[in-house]
Amino acid sequence: MDQTLLIYNTLTRQKERFEPLHAPNVGMYVCGPTVYGDPHLGHARPAITFDLLFRYLKHLGYKVRYVRNITDVGHLEHDADEGEDKIAKKARLEQLEPMEIAQYYTNRYHQAMEALNVLPPSIEPHATGHIIEQEQLVKEIIDNGFAYESNGSIYFDIEAYNKKHKYGILSGRTLENIKDASRELDGVGEKHNQADFALWKKASPEHIMRWPSPWSDGFPGWHCECTAMGRKYLGKQFDIHGGGMDLVFPHHECEIAQAVASQGEPMVKYWMHNNMITINGQKMGKSLGNFITLEQFFTGNHNSLEKAYSPMTIRFFILSAHYRGTVDFSNDALLASEKGLEKLMNAINDLERITPSKACDAETDKIVKSLRQKCYDAMNDDLATPQVISHLFEACSVVNKLIDHKATICADCLQELKDTMHLFTFDILGLRNDKGANNDAREEAFGKVVDMVLDLRSQAKANKDWATSDKIRDELAAAGFEVKDTKDGVTWKLNK
Repeated sequence: MDQTLLIYNTLTRQKERFEPLHAPNVGMYVCGPTVYGDPHLGHARPAITFDLLFRYLKHLGYKVRYVRNITDVGHLEHDADEGEDKIAKKARLEQLEPMEIAQYYTNRYHQAMEALNVLPPSIEPHATGHIIEQEQLVKEIIDNGFAYESNGSIYFDIEAYNKKHKYGILSGRTLENIKDASRELDGVGEKHNQADFALWKKASPEHIMRWPSPWSDGFPGWHCECTAMGRKYLGKQFDIHGGGMDLVFPHHECEIAQAVASQGEPMVKYWMHNNMITINGQKMGKSLGNFITLEQFFTGNHNSLEKAYSPMTIRFFILSAHYRGTVDFSNDALLASEKGLEKLMNAINDLERITPSKACDAETDKIVKSLRQKCYDAMNDDLATPQVISHLFEACSVVNKLIDHKATICADCLQELKDTMHLFTFDILGLRNDKGANNDAREEAFGKVVDMVLDLRSQAKANKDWATSDKIRDELAAAGFEVKDTKDGVTWKLNK
């Protein structure tokens, strides 16, 4: 089936047909976490967004090299160029090696991603493992006249760059805007212009993380790592670079400038950004007291949470909104997601209980035969997951009618319905039944017990023991079971 995927390119501000530079190979780079704290809801959204894209591109037949970095050096307090390295600061406070901190939180991040059913990337490079590549990038920018040394630190010269190229093409900012915003700061210090950003920082005597370079013992600027590692693993030009919308400026803007300044041409064809998550209308932050880690969501151990929410509820919650739209967390929103996920999983489970008929009724035939293409159309329209979920919910209504014997379906359409719902629910949206194998076994045993009780009821009816038959029915109803006698036999379901 030929599919035309449209994706919104932040650079051009419009949806564009996805045409890889070297099809069927696709290069995709996504900015990963800075590993100095437990992963939170803000980490989940880009991970799930680009996991969705990774899954779908592979489903369409592309061979995807997905690179997602780990930032373990150079991410400073206050702003991108000043203050103490966040990992080194935590290491000093806890009297540990910085790499102990980085490894601990990298492991925590991986555990959270596995719980969310986020596939591991093809390559996961660490900034500290690519100091040589970052130094080489800085040398090239200096040699091309777009950087300067000041007291052992190297800064990108935005004015020199802006004379030959244009700084601000991704964010829409002009150099004048950036200068105006920078005037509030007192002086320019080592920089020619306050808007210039660090490519290499000379380490102060107390700075723990440092490497030798031609300019000083120091460490790379935050923006260098992604340009250097993207080029190393995906080449001088690759297809997709993604991350959260908060990275558009300055991080990704600086990446574009670094690439053009070093190699004379842009590195990335499509820039993609997911929007932010707010909590009850406010930006999430520790200072506001609304900062919730993923582990706290999974355990319910936070004052803002009414209960624990499963990883798949969190994934469903994020996919229920378009990746470019704002998602506002609330307990009501997560409870709605929990019910929506349960509805979808129950319908998929109920598919196994349906006995096909010789033919479909007209409505079922129409919905089932159009479902797959409707889901594809939604995915091809810039990954419109809310529409995909809406179409799957329409299929859930069909399943409920079939279970209640209010509709009929032929064997071929039943198989098509199963295949389509499994494909988009599990393979593409990446949802799963996270109750675990033990719970699945218990549910199977539970169902067998109910079926056995209903067999006893059938025997009682056959023996015209109406009192026993009615008692069994009434007792099941009191326990929450809905039992229906139909011309094709007895059906039951648990009303939760």
